[in-house]
Amino acid sequence: MTLSALSVFAVALIVAAGSPGPSIAAMVARVLTSGLKDVLPFLAAMWIGEAVWLTLAVAGMAAIADRLGQLFVLLRYAGAAYLVYLAIRMWFAPDEIEDRQLSGPQRPWKMFGAGLAVTLGNPKIMVFYLALLPTIVDIVHVGMAGWVELSATMLLVLIAVDLAWALLAARARRLLASRRAVRIANRTGAVVMAGAAATIAAN
Repeated sequence: MTLSALSVFAVALIVAAGSPGPSIAAMVARVLTSGLKDVLPFLAAMWIGEAVWLTLAVAGMAAIADRLGQLFVLLRYAGAAYLVYLAIRMWFAPDEIEDRQLSGPQRPWKMFGAGLAVTLGNPKIMVFYLALLPTIVDIVHVGMAGWVELSATMLLVLIAVDLAWALLAARARRLLASRRAVRIANRTGAVVMAGAAATIAAN
């Protein structure tokens, strides 16, 4: 891969990943209600999910992915259902502030599974890698070395963008100093999470 091609890919990915979507909404809502540490498995799953889509695109498997559409529909609905479950828990979470925990932590494997389902079933991500990426990069001639370079670039961009969103959410969370503020954060997070679920299920 040439430096110019990688730069174009990085800029396009920054725009795509930086614009708020279902995955970002779900991640920010979780940080607001449970803190940064609780969302790390979700972030890791998001990055792995995007690596899967990148690999499918580079391997020329867009047609196969299209044939497996029903599988990704199921993944999309599974991710949306889990987000609804999280939204309900956030809405009814206690508004205690003594330990700075709002809705309480989720088990890491559950957060990982939710992040993977949301990313693999996110239409915005599918379109970027299977439809837009081939117009940005000549993936027909991308070999193993090119895939490694694209993957490394993708990972650097996603870490920077997603952690920026997560840190902003964590900073906002520190402002929660009253039971009313905690209740508002819980219910705002619940609404955002439910909205992300609806977006994923509807597209």
